[in-house]
Amino acid sequence: MNTKESIVECVPNFSEGTNVAAVREIVHAMQIDGVSLLDYSLDPDHNRSVVTLAGAPASVMESVLRGVGKAIQSIDMTAQHGVHPRIGAADVVPLVPIRNISLPECAALAHQLGQEIWKRHHVPVYFYEAAALRPDRKLLENIRNGQFEGLRKRVQQDAASRPDVGGPSLHPTAGAVAVGARQLLIACNVFLTTGNVGIARTIAREIRASSGGLAGLKAMGVLVSGKAQVSMNITDFHATPVSRVYQAVKDAAAQLGAQPDRVELIGLVPEAAVEPGSEWMELATNFSVARTLESRLEAPLIWP
Repeated sequence: MNTKESIVECVPNFSEGTNVAAVREIVHAMQIDGVSLLDYSLDPDHNRSVVTLAGAPASVMESVLRGVGKAIQSIDMTAQHGVHPRIGAADVVPLVPIRNISLPECAALAHQLGQEIWKRHHVPVYFYEAAALRPDRKLLENIRNGQFEGLRKRVQQDAASRPDVGGPSLHPTAGAVAVGARQLLIACNVFLTTGNVGIARTIAREIRASSGGLAGLKAMGVLVSGKAQVSMNITDFHATPVSRVYQAVKDAAAQLGAQPDRVELIGLVPEAAVEPGSEWMELATNFSVARTLESRLEAPLIWP
């Protein structure tokens, strides 16, 4: 990529993790000139897929609009269930500044993208993080409270819950889209040596920022294939490195008679977050140098 041009990353999350053909069609729909495919993965346990794109802002926005359109055709939220919180077929669409572009500029792009999603696809939009138009919507978890099913009812009863763009009701089968702007984050899951999901939930409550735990950490406890999992987003890995998060999980688990079994990374990891020789990296079964953000920017994937 040209080092002088503006580069924005987008990491759309779709509410489908079991239908490989459907996800490939969504990804394929996003293939346009000027956009590189950095990563995509399906998570059948959470029934969710995550795609990572990068390129010039206008090209990335058009790419995402096409992916959202295909997701609307492919995913019916009334027939879909997921362990991970979700409000729509195209659940979240964050824009991330990578090169020669600021976070406020990404927020402005997010607002343009949200308007175009409603105009082109008639799916309502909520803005979050740096793109939030209301303080109570800065945190994504506030928007997704109650998930698709709860939000669908709430917008009918409470005007304050209605979307920022479009609506007032959700799309009958595609729900809504949360569009935001944020800095790079790390999505990391720690599986425990227990099937007791209560232990994972207790750990998540203890370590997440909203409970007075680690700065910039979001965490929840879920049950995945019979194993308890602490599912986390580290929103500021400079202030709170992955090693510190992992140690907090390990220490809390030890108090409850469990320990980490393996670490799973979702999406790409910035080189600055890599910690060679650390225990978490030894347990990260799906990590390789090729899965750093910088490596993929230089050598993107071939579109499916």
